[in-house]
Amino acid sequence: MDETQFPRHPFDAGDDDKLREECGVFGVIGVADAANFVALGLHALQHRGQEAGGIVTHHPDTGFNQQRRMGLVRDNFTSQSMMAQLPGRIGIGHVRYSTTGSKGQTAIRDVQPFFGEFSMGGAAIAHNGNITNANALRRELIERGSIFQSTSDSECIIHLMARSMGQNIPDRMEEALRKVEGAFSVVAMTRTKLIGCRDRLGVRPLVLGRVGDGWALASETCALDIIGAEFVREIEAGEMVVITPDGVESHFPFRPAKSRFCIFEHVYFSRPDSQLGGRSVYETRENIGRELAKEAPVDADLVCPVPDSGTPAAIGYSLQSGIPYAMGIIRNNYMGRTFIEPTAEIRNMGVRLKLNVNRALIRGKRVILVDDSVVRGTTSRKIKEMILDAGAAEVHFRIASPPTAWPCFYGVDTPDREKLLAATMSEDEMRDHLGVASLRFLTLDGLYRAVGEAEGRDPQSPSYCDACFSGVYPVKPKDQLAKGFQMVEAAE
Repeated sequence: MDETQFPRHPFDAGDDDKLREECGVFGVIGVADAANFVALGLHALQHRGQEAGGIVTHHPDTGFNQQRRMGLVRDNFTSQSMMAQLPGRIGIGHVRYSTTGSKGQTAIRDVQPFFGEFSMGGAAIAHNGNITNANALRRELIERGSIFQSTSDSECIIHLMARSMGQNIPDRMEEALRKVEGAFSVVAMTRTKLIGCRDRLGVRPLVLGRVGDGWALASETCALDIIGAEFVREIEAGEMVVITPDGVESHFPFRPAKSRFCIFEHVYFSRPDSQLGGRSVYETRENIGRELAKEAPVDADLVCPVPDSGTPAAIGYSLQSGIPYAMGIIRNNYMGRTFIEPTAEIRNMGVRLKLNVNRALIRGKRVILVDDSVVRGTTSRKIKEMILDAGAAEVHFRIASPPTAWPCFYGVDTPDREKLLAATMSEDEMRDHLGVASLRFLTLDGLYRAVGEAEGRDPQSPSYCDACFSGVYPVKPKDQLAKGFQMVEAAE
């Protein structure tokens, strides 16, 4: 494999019309063969990033050890020879999908964790999110003599730590993160400490687990499950934890603020078997489907999910409406490496390589298709055509989120605003563009009710970051504003 670039898979056509997951982070301390635990945790978080992954460990005899690779965890961090190069009882790891730098063309130099040697010893750091003032920080650091080795915004944190006068690594990290704006969940390690931190709004997730006599940090609880760890709690918004085998110290280094967790984690990003805010992601998505059925009923014969992300919402819609649920579209999970160099004709098959219609089931039926979101609309049109070609009488789209009309600047790869269907068309115009009998999106109030806010969204003080739907950004995206981006209103 070319280690300088990992192209997106040629058959990701069905996923190119989705918002891309950000990244996943994992760390563990106080366990034998920590690298194996990290690799398992990263495997569970693979949905958050498929381009590349990396692991750093420390052993008293060998010091810091690191391996960074392009591609999937299963293809790189499963062999005995590889894991033997990562000894130690402490380690952190990262899976990446590029949201800054060379999007879709990740270079090995951009793969995390990043490592640095300081006067009091080495430290490695892995970051999930996006630094919204990274360009300004980078310019300032370069002017002061810093030499960057990557295009990643995360590297700014290492350089800020190097310039700090803190007496230890946690102090230096606190000082560095106070200068960083945006959204971040960070895991870091020294020779003897595992560190976790969330930005003061808690936009990106991070959880704490107990594994035997050791501890673990992860982006999601599903990564704790795979290693048999007990979920302890979520790291709070604005909290930094410093963990040794002896226990967990908690600090709050940032100015207090109301939490604004990313609501799209509930809709799509997180795995359905994870827990968020004490709630099952699966149950929340089923609730989303129920709310959608209340808000947008329609006479039909079948409720079918667009697999796999639309499945829980489709089940909820079916349960609420009483319309039978059916797997009208079947996903091919084994096409990943079937063709190495596909012909142009095969490429043009697009979605059909990944999804196939259950013709006998849907022929002559009025079908409700439930999907989690519509971004560009290209995949939705192709799926509609497949359903009609297979003999469906009608196709109705029900979308388990509000219209995605604004880009995310907090660690999610989003098309430019003019490429978002909902930014340029009304709901009726989108219906006509997609060529479906009807199209309805869940309202923003309905989404808030589904995640447990009975009164819906408080426009004066929303509980979540919902900028991709509302255009209201809780942290000013300064780098984007400098490029001319226009927000709906000033951030808090």
